[in-house]
Amino acid sequence: MTVGVDGYPESRAAADWAAKEALLREAPLRVVHADEWPRVPAVPPVDREEHQRWADTVLDEASGELRRRYPELAVTARRLTGRAAAVLAVEAADSQMLVLGSRGRGAVEGFLVGSVGMATVGLTDTPVVLVRPAATFPSGAPESRPSGNVAVGRDVVVGVDIHETTDAVLAFAFDEAARRGCGVRAVHGWSLPFAFSYAPGLDPGVRQEVADGIAGAVAERLRPWRGLYPSVKAEERVLVGAPAEQVLHDAADAELVVVGRRIRRAPVGGHLGHVAHAVLHHATAPVAVIAHD
Repeated sequence: MTVGVDGYPESRAAADWAAKEALLREAPLRVVHADEWPRVPAVPPVDREEHQRWADTVLDEASGELRRRYPELAVTARRLTGRAAAVLAVEAADSQMLVLGSRGRGAVEGFLVGSVGMATVGLTDTPVVLVRPAATFPSGAPESRPSGNVAVGRDVVVGVDIHETTDAVLAFAFDEAARRGCGVRAVHGWSLPFAFSYAPGLDPGVRQEVADGIAGAVAERLRPWRGLYPSVKAEERVLVGAPAEQVLHDAADAELVVVGRRIRRAPVGGHLGHVAHAVLHHATAPVAVIAHD
């Protein structure tokens, strides 16, 4: 497990969330800080040594706080040098998960993931989780967590595209739900083609027929994972409407939201679809982005 910190509230929330996740996975936690020397001289000028001391302080405070709060957790710390997104992606290569903080701007404006977070998501095949400052923590985590952060009755919400959602996305969602002792809500939004609005003679049964077919396809996607995780209650949520809106609606009370990102083996980098993009910017719950072919 790896978590990136930068001294801001969102990274402190990410570090705490990552610590609890590491305990759930019985894995050590690596706390890293990307020490990126500004390309444009700061005003007023900042001495390089002073900048490095500040970076070390950020790292020491974050890792020290985690060691105090979770003495049973193996915590290491490392300062990285270079462009933040690039070095974080390299550091995440041998990790089960990379956790980063994500800034909030309020319910009306939505959220700002930040250039580092968005860039890192596109550079690594490792699952990346972005955490808000007010995010709840894994509900299966040890009792050392503050009681006010217990996520009672929350599910893992996963966006399902019957044409593209891969096994990697569903495997992650079911595995996380099993670790937390919660359920999975598989959400799929759909609508009839716009042309059907101008077909007054359309058989009213067509809509239901299409809905039944889509529901069956979603259920078939979940079938093998229900078999592998019999203790995880899985619910299909096949809803009429834009996929991003439907996932965000269910994400409002989610323990964790899981979305996919297509890998592109080309210089243009990874592809982030409109659903994943919307969820990253507007969901208040932690969001896991899973890369898939």
